[in-house]
Amino acid sequence: MKRSILLAAALAVAAPRVLPAQTPAAPRDTVNLTLEQALTRALSESDEVRLAESDVRLAATQVQAARAGALPQLDANLGYTRTFQSPFNTGGGFSLPDSLRFSPDTTAPLADRIRYLEQNAPTAGLGGLGSLFSGLPFGRVNTYTARLSGSQLLYSGGRTGAALQIARDYRAAAELGLTEQRAEIELQVRTAYTQAQLAQELAGFARAALEQAEAFLAQEQLRQRAGESSELEVLRAQVSRDNLRPQLVQATNAAELSLLELKRLLDLPLEQPLRLTSPLEADASFQAIAAADATAGRASIAAAERQVSIREQQIRITRGAFLPSVSLSAYMGRQLQPTEVFGFGEGSQGDAAATLSVQIPIFNGGQRTAELAQARIEAERARLQLSQLREGVQVQYEQARGEAERASAAIAARQTTVLSAQRVYELTVLRYQRGLATQLEVSQSRLELLQARSNLAQATADLRIAGARVRRASAETTGP
Repeated sequence: MKRSILLAAALAVAAPRVLPAQTPAAPRDTVNLTLEQALTRALSESDEVRLAESDVRLAATQVQAARAGALPQLDANLGYTRTFQSPFNTGGGFSLPDSLRFSPDTTAPLADRIRYLEQNAPTAGLGGLGSLFSGLPFGRVNTYTARLSGSQLLYSGGRTGAALQIARDYRAAAELGLTEQRAEIELQVRTAYTQAQLAQELAGFARAALEQAEAFLAQEQLRQRAGESSELEVLRAQVSRDNLRPQLVQATNAAELSLLELKRLLDLPLEQPLRLTSPLEADASFQAIAAADATAGRASIAAAERQVSIREQQIRITRGAFLPSVSLSAYMGRQLQPTEVFGFGEGSQGDAAATLSVQIPIFNGGQRTAELAQARIEAERARLQLSQLREGVQVQYEQARGEAERASAAIAARQTTVLSAQRVYELTVLRYQRGLATQLEVSQSRLELLQARSNLAQATADLRIAGARVRRASAETTGP
């Protein structure tokens, strides 16, 4: 009995514990993804597009800031001052010494009073000085002030208008940059989607070839058991099948890697199962794009033109630094000095003033001259960069169009090749079954069919990618 208890305890200890955390996660559902859906997701979720959109918002704020420089500037100020100690007398005035006091004796004789007046006439008015200065705003205990000030730039030599135009050009360039970034994301997604389709097509061709080889091997094994085939023929069929396995593994890995790249562009979880539902078909609609209009609407060229305009406005700003600037400023205010903290009923004093100022630049060591020369050089550099960009876009268009036309011409030839290779394979298998062909010929015709299908799929993918690049270079808006 004791041994049974010990055995049960040992089994209980040795038994694996089932933890709730070890419950396998539910598999993700496969997502069916068309090319239209991929483009929509990429254009709405791409970090690059969001960054370009933030540049547009930033440029809009800079336009607002530049416009503010041409508008009036108004400021208000409210203040309260409590004086605890002051060098000024905060009492009712000040007292004169006895030697300066004017106090004639009204009971003295007339001659004495006239003599006193003649001697003390200069000090007769000093007695009122104490009460005269007692009302000045020095050292008051409570002081309230309210002040409204404003300024307006009247003339700046064209610098304010140039700065506003620069801000507008910068906003336009940012919007064009957003368009360019969206077009680039669209090209990347189209390319990645097409490459993933191609990789899956090639994997499917390799899988079909392997299945044909396995079916051929099974047929040879049946013929061997029936005494119609030798062991050598079976071994050849087996070797032919095994030679196709590495191709299938390579094609499958390439398909998985291409899907990972597409998921990265679409910001999808890498472990998310994905099924591409759009067919891999040839698209020759790019041929309707006129070569003369290749660079007319390209956003990058329009953005570079805005950069040239910005540099030209910089010349205006630096030239305006040689001219005077005129501004007008004014203020008005009220001051209240009650005896009590909240004695707002007492009278207040007001003041107002206006100033018209003119600032004339005279000499600053040649800095303005150097800045003007630098602005002109930067403008010339911007024009040269614009010319280079136009040439580069035109070359990019010609290269993409040439590649698209080459792929379009290759498709027709390779479609015929696929039909011929399919017919050759079928006839070779039929001849082998009748003993008129060798197994090597069957294997060779199978490989030729696989290569022909792969070449056709590659040409189709090349045409789609080249067509997308033609539209990208010519700034053509394309539907998915």
